[in-house]
Amino acid sequence: MSARRIPAALVEARRANLRAALDRAGFDGVLTLSAANVDYASGYRSVAAVVHGTSPLAALVTGDRLIVAGPVSDSAPAFDFGLEPDDYLAYGRFFFESEGGLAAPTRLVDQHADYASAIAAAVARVPAGSRLAIDDAACPEPLRRRLGELLPATEFVDASGWLAEVRAVKLEGEVELLERSARIVEHAMLTAIDEAAIGMTEADIARIVTRELVAADFDPRFTVVTAGERSALADAFATDRVVREGDLVRFDIGGMYQGYWADLGRTAVAGEPTARQASFYRAILAGEEAQFELAKPGVPAEEIFRRAIEVTEAEGLPAPYRRQHCGHGIGLEVYEAPIIRPDAPTPLVPGMTFCFETPYYELGWGGMMVEDALVVTETGIRLLSDRRRELQVISA
Repeated sequence: MSARRIPAALVEARRANLRAALDRAGFDGVLTLSAANVDYASGYRSVAAVVHGTSPLAALVTGDRLIVAGPVSDSAPAFDFGLEPDDYLAYGRFFFESEGGLAAPTRLVDQHADYASAIAAAVARVPAGSRLAIDDAACPEPLRRRLGELLPATEFVDASGWLAEVRAVKLEGEVELLERSARIVEHAMLTAIDEAAIGMTEADIARIVTRELVAADFDPRFTVVTAGERSALADAFATDRVVREGDLVRFDIGGMYQGYWADLGRTAVAGEPTARQASFYRAILAGEEAQFELAKPGVPAEEIFRRAIEVTEAEGLPAPYRRQHCGHGIGLEVYEAPIIRPDAPTPLVPGMTFCFETPYYELGWGGMMVEDALVVTETGIRLLSDRRRELQVISA
């Protein structure tokens, strides 16, 4: 099996989990539309969704069926993945050839006129009167209107929040992939720090990170390596700026392993840190560790946010330490609910996975961050990344 293909057992476990949640919620089926929700329901990840940023597929899950509506162009790779041809309803035009025209994808051109028509055909396979939920947040208004025209007797229940709650509590196999993803990024950042030297450019160091990620069958999505005053620019591309003695070098690296995200951060200083650099870093590290100590089942996300702010300020970072959030859920998407922010009363639950972070950005001086992945356990948390979280040093 390719290292980029999710294990079949996990695909089945996720679908079973979704069906169990359907039963508890009293839904007869759910129509998933976002790329992440279609992935969770079907296990299939579309290249088109990666390229265009929106999913061209929909997956309808009932107690005993999985029906996928998607473009003809996705049919052949979807069947290669393992989706059933009889339960793939295609739309649009794309031309596959096969000997004698016998392969299923060659016969799907113009099966349905458009995305909405294919979705309507999928819904038509569900018994009349079924109570169906929909991934409403991923349903743009034109699609919503078109589905209303094609399915006038079908009433969908908005289930975007419900789907987020189902996915927020991870299965064991998901946690394993999230930890593997985090460890790959952790290794890549630390390798880059070890190989970095004064006189190299941001881009030189970023290439080391990317080299290590790709070698581990990881899909890099952002490789932020910024130095000196540029380290305060938050999300910025690496440039040819040379690392000079005394510079802060900030790493914020993310991407996916078998569809599961990692998003980690580390900070290094070129040469010996100044008193201010060392003091500020101790403060943000203390803030992150305070989050670790507080986090456990039942604790609201907003309380964890407040603790991070209080401790970071108390440890010496100038008040007010202003942050819109100090962490986020992570899984099939880089940002998943709940977010560790001041207006998030959602309590933590065992199996939730997060990235906790306490960045600081001061324009004209520099930026620093430490960000780690974790899973909530029955009694607290377990870190999925934990290596060399102290301020790192890049030598000459």
